[in-house]
Amino acid sequence: MMPQGIPSQIIDLAEKNVEQAREAFLGFVGAAQKATDAAETLPSSAKDAMTKAMSFAENNVNAAFDLAQKLVRAKDVNEVLALQSEFAKSQMAAMQTQAKELGAVAQDAIASATRK
Repeated sequence: MMPQGIPSQIIDLAEKNVEQAREAFLGFVGAAQKATDAAETLPSSAKDAMTKAMSFAENNVNAAFDLAQKLVRAKDVNEVLALQSEFAKSQMAAMQTQAKELGAVAQDAIASATRK
């Protein structure tokens, strides 16, 4: 069911734009990951932290793209509000987990550096 008053061509265009933006971002992330992997001078703990942070960023952006696609298909304002609320809750939980994991990586890096 199309949102009332929005032509299907506009919805199709919005969906295509979201998908193109996702593909462009994934290309950027792939290039950044290759650059990180190629940075041989970085200590392994720094590489691990960068890899984890990039993975988190990729997951967060993918979640935002998924939300955008759902919003484009939303039937009404109530569905939009429900999607936004669900997204906010899941992102808060994800950010808490990500902060804990990055904190653990940082602690490991500090411990490793002080042992040397």
